[in-house]
Amino acid sequence: MCNNECDASTPELAHPPELMFDFEGRHPSTFWQSATWKEYPKPLQVNITLSWSKTIELTDNIVITFESGRPDQMILEKSLDYGRTWQPYQYYATDCLDAFHMDPKSVKDLSQHTILEIICTEEYSTGYMTNSKIIHFEIKDRFAFFAGPRLRNMASLYGQLDTTKKLKDFFTITDLRIRLLRPATGEIFVDEQHLARYFYAISDIKVYGRCKCNLHATVCVFDNNKLSCECEHNTTGPDCGKCKKNYQGRPWSPGSYLPIPKGTANTSNVCDNEFLHCQNGGTCHNNVKCQCPAGYTGILCEKLRCEEAGSCSSDSGHGARAQGSLTLLVALLGITGPHLF
Repeated sequence: MCNNECDASTPELAHPPELMFDFEGRHPSTFWQSATWKEYPKPLQVNITLSWSKTIELTDNIVITFESGRPDQMILEKSLDYGRTWQPYQYYATDCLDAFHMDPKSVKDLSQHTILEIICTEEYSTGYMTNSKIIHFEIKDRFAFFAGPRLRNMASLYGQLDTTKKLKDFFTITDLRIRLLRPATGEIFVDEQHLARYFYAISDIKVYGRCKCNLHATVCVFDNNKLSCECEHNTTGPDCGKCKKNYQGRPWSPGSYLPIPKGTANTSNVCDNEFLHCQNGGTCHNNVKCQCPAGYTGILCEKLRCEEAGSCSSDSGHGARAQGSLTLLVALLGITGPHLF
């Protein structure tokens, strides 16, 4: 550890933030390092924010590897709205009651009914002890409450994620923030004669996840420095969260994780040959869109195009015909409502 040798202005002695995300396995290891605690007793606090400009669904543990001792106090926070608001994910401390007024717990103390509880753990705040470099946020242990200890029953987990929005949101993020509140001291009292020994240093941060595309995309691409879903099934938006224009015959809904491994897109037809016929001479194209004749528009060609332009003549016989088609459309959508897209 470099201690007094750290110097951001000298490339050989600098430890910039990008070293938390470079290739691991080098010798000597590379790491980011904060300033030392030279202004003690003023708190030494640092925020590290990870932003993806995209909604991410976590699939495995978040793993933070420290080159210094693990901090005495730390909070892992998440955002679901691109950093506008933040919620705690987990508290870490050598003494949870003293630091955060919370009783210490571990994930093993939770259950299916309390899985969303925000806990403070003392498992990972052990200063300079041997093998004390890593801090986890345990995603898989939480999955195991539904999928079993070896995650063999993933269908049960995905069934819960399909039906429980709060559970799904718990494993969903747009940003993460690591709040380092107190460095590892390794003893009860801070040695004010050697403050250069107190700092934070992180060599690696691993976050495992997938783009949230609501199961309406199979590919997420990195384009123009941001992740985006390549939406299918006539959906659009950053997370494929709405129907494309002119494909809104039925309300949008997310896909299902089941059956595993591919899930179900929950696509449905705007028109078909048995029930939702295109009106007024329109033809159904691939069960997703009515191709209307020149004088008509609408999802099922139920509207006169001249009505939208306000140019229909008062004696036109088309008016009654269009009204009848609209009534039929309402009736059809009303009947099929529970099964809409």
